[in-house]
Amino acid sequence: MNAHHADDVPLPTFVHWAELVPPGGTVLDVAAGGGRHARLFADRGHPVLAVDRDTAALRARPHPRIEVLTADLEYAPWPLPGRTFAAVVVANYLWRPLLPTLVASVAPGGVLLYETFAVGNERFGRPRNPDFLLREDELRDAVRDRLLVLDHGHGEVGSPPTAVRQRLCARRP
Repeated sequence: MNAHHADDVPLPTFVHWAELVPPGGTVLDVAAGGGRHARLFADRGHPVLAVDRDTAALRARPHPRIEVLTADLEYAPWPLPGRTFAAVVVANYLWRPLLPTLVASVAPGGVLLYETFAVGNERFGRPRNPDFLLREDELRDAVRDRLLVLDHGHGEVGSPPTAVRQRLCARRP
């Protein structure tokens, strides 16, 4: 029997949006955690750069198409200045000062795939701190006049509801 932890299962929105990533293009997985999204894209044939401040879980499960970079994304300079990617993928992570850099890291024709918790989630559990909860339309505002929004959502998820989340898929023309 193959046991899966919730942390191993990619977000359904990312699975759905994966076909929008230009074929063979490099994917940047930001705050990659255990690598569930890095593996999703690597298994689809993309080279992946998985970045996190704690890369022990990523390194414990190597993949030939995943490069691992240990970096502090909040209190150190951006480790990839000037680099752009076919996709920038962010799940369950919010550091507002990094948003403009993430948008700038999307290559022409590339996509930003972003999903995390939003205001209202405090009713269901963590995170509760508003510093880590997106405000209504915050992702759409972050890409305005830079990327074309292909899909966006904000609201309760689950039945019965278990969280409040915001998601965005946007392409650089």
